[in-house]
Amino acid sequence: MKKVLIASFDMEVGGVERSLISMLNNFDYQHYRIDLMLYSHTGDFMNLLPNQPHLLEESVAYKTFRMSIGQTLKSGKILLGLVRLMAKCKANLSRSSENGYKQMQYMWKYSLPFLPKHEEQYDLAISYLWPHYFIAEKVEAKTKIAWIHTDFSTVDTDEKVDRRMWNKFDYIVAVSEECKNAFIQKYSGLEKKVIVMENITSPNFIETLANEEVDSPMLSDQRFKIITVARLSHAKGIDNAVLTLKKLKDNGYENIAWYVIGYGGDESMLKTLISENGLDDCFILLGKKINPYPYMKACDLYVQPSRYEGKAVTVTEAKILGKPVLITNYPTAKSQLKDRVDGCICPMGVNGVFQGIQELINDKSLREKIAHNAKQHNHNNNDEIEKIYNLI
Repeated sequence: MKKVLIASFDMEVGGVERSLISMLNNFDYQHYRIDLMLYSHTGDFMNLLPNQPHLLEESVAYKTFRMSIGQTLKSGKILLGLVRLMAKCKANLSRSSENGYKQMQYMWKYSLPFLPKHEEQYDLAISYLWPHYFIAEKVEAKTKIAWIHTDFSTVDTDEKVDRRMWNKFDYIVAVSEECKNAFIQKYSGLEKKVIVMENITSPNFIETLANEEVDSPMLSDQRFKIITVARLSHAKGIDNAVLTLKKLKDNGYENIAWYVIGYGGDESMLKTLISENGLDDCFILLGKKINPYPYMKACDLYVQPSRYEGKAVTVTEAKILGKPVLITNYPTAKSQLKDRVDGCICPMGVNGVFQGIQELINDKSLREKIAHNAKQHNHNNNDEIEKIYNLI
């Protein structure tokens, strides 16, 4: 029996975590023994983990990566706390508009001397979420794989630091062809390591959860309902969604409501933006939902207003539920759907999303056509996991 280690951060509600659960549900446990390393045993998705993988005990040192600097110092990990402070200072010196990625890189790089090594050896070790230093530096395995879920052309990273890490892996898995192309454009010379493996989706699982009863005013809302399921972060463009709804209202589209499921650091900013634009009764933040599918099922239109994506799991899930979908033209958009066939792609930004929604509200036959085509498509791709077996 082959031994496999899979490492990720935690099981908070998110697309990466959903795709990890789907992969774990589809492993061949008769031939593979799976150890799961979560740096923190936290998150609403913990209860959704299948029983077959062996969940390793938390490591206090690795758990600090989900703590603030203050919490890290209070936990007694003084050196790790000081390292985190140093990483933050160096990232701030880079003067990047979004320096969180560099801070994460430096945090891991400088912490490595103080992190324990994992003792057991494996046939395969998978690092499921960037940055991948734990598997790269602290695990012995015959084959190592790193997963990329984002469009690396859109994020500001220290390429020199990252290259050393990528070179520790035998393979790098991108979740879409466009995601792969963006990666190798930034990290030239690594082309031979990169393969594509799409996120595994389970239509039956999603459809079953969509039929669960939930008590929410949204379900009885008679207005034209738009929904977005995403982190409340700059990348997901929820601020643009607020301004788009304001523009729709100003152009006479009164009977409309936009619901957002998700949580994140932009929540207070978004609440202020919603109030400033007089949208409190029609742009509604529903917060974190373990099961977003009944809400998705109840919408008239699913919109993904992102500034960038690797491959949004929620877009595929909305298509599985037979919803008309509108996404912005982020670099990997064409890997998600065929424009005007099983969804629509609109230009980036407020004006583009406004035009896309306006057309779909006014053209019911287009909405019905793309929803029908999305529903008819076979979204079951369980055979993708064969690609992992072939790499061992």
